[in-house]
Amino acid sequence: MTRSRRGSRDSGHDRLDFDSNDRRYTPRSARQSLQSEIAAPPPSGHKHGRHPIVFLLNFLLMSAVFLVVGLGALLYYGKSVYEADGPLTVDKTVLIERGMNTQTIANLLDETNVINNKVLFLASVRVTEARGRLKAGEYLFEDGVSMEDVVARLVEGKSILHTVTVPEGRTSKQIVDILNRDSVLTGEIVDVPAEGTLLPETYKFTRGDNRAQILERMRTARDRAVSDVWSRRSPDLPISTPEEMVILASIVEKETALADERPRVASVFINRLKQGMRLQTDPTVIYGIVGGEGSLGRPISRADLRAENPYNTYVIDGLPPGPIANPGRAALEAVINPARTDDLFFVADGSGGHAFAKTFAEHQANVRKWREIERDKSAQAESTDEDSVEN
Repeated sequence: MTRSRRGSRDSGHDRLDFDSNDRRYTPRSARQSLQSEIAAPPPSGHKHGRHPIVFLLNFLLMSAVFLVVGLGALLYYGKSVYEADGPLTVDKTVLIERGMNTQTIANLLDETNVINNKVLFLASVRVTEARGRLKAGEYLFEDGVSMEDVVARLVEGKSILHTVTVPEGRTSKQIVDILNRDSVLTGEIVDVPAEGTLLPETYKFTRGDNRAQILERMRTARDRAVSDVWSRRSPDLPISTPEEMVILASIVEKETALADERPRVASVFINRLKQGMRLQTDPTVIYGIVGGEGSLGRPISRADLRAENPYNTYVIDGLPPGPIANPGRAALEAVINPARTDDLFFVADGSGGHAFAKTFAEHQANVRKWREIERDKSAQAESTDEDSVEN
């Protein structure tokens, strides 16, 4: 009886299983429920292998990865070389001529050892959008200059600057001669500009620049200076046009080379013009004889002072018909703002400057002093010559 009841209880509560035939669910004990079951294995692959499209996609993906990695490595290497010190071991001057294309420039830089990788140079020019912006000129590249600096310098046009200095008081012909003698400039100037139309200064330029371009810059600078100075003139001046200002400034320029004397020399001529006196200045006599050549080559004679020509201010009234040289800005400034003096005369004082006088008597005394100085110099020169002969 007891076994029958246990069996009945077990079959009623603890023993519920799937029947092997009808696959019905049979309840399990609590202990069995806590035990893990073995997971079913994954489904097997396609019995004929992976599809060809899968293989193609995998290949393309891997190729793209390798390509990106390769390009990254190439760019890193190129950037390192681009920014690294270049092959130059000594400073080198290179002339990039007008009309050179990028390939020609790359060849030249490679031949002169400024760069050692033409392909990278051409690629960097394209990447930095510098193509078509490389400027002609003469460039100084220091030893070890990087390709990055080379490209930047060519784009910015940081070439070697040369200078030509035109002293104040030179005639237009003398200025043309100065420019034509410069070996760095190109082209020849044949026609001499009108007197007084150029501004003496120091002008910067690069190798290969044209002489005519420098001349045009001098014209432009002169016009700008004249316009600026004339706009600030004193209202009581006895000159009525910018051209008259230039004429008088050219005379002042030829009379003195001392900057602090220009306003006082200008005041003498302004005072004379106001009183209707002739200017009586030697540089106008010389210009009337030799014109743009500038130098007489000998002392002025009494016959020269009496010679009839439009520029001889010993025989004409007022200003000559045109400038006798090209004055600088300082001479123009002196004319429109002269020193406030009563001076009417001046003569050389033997020290490089001049002695000024208000009256003719004072002037005569200054002239006698100057002639004594000249006689002493002449005697000293003769004495030196005699000593040289005896020795």
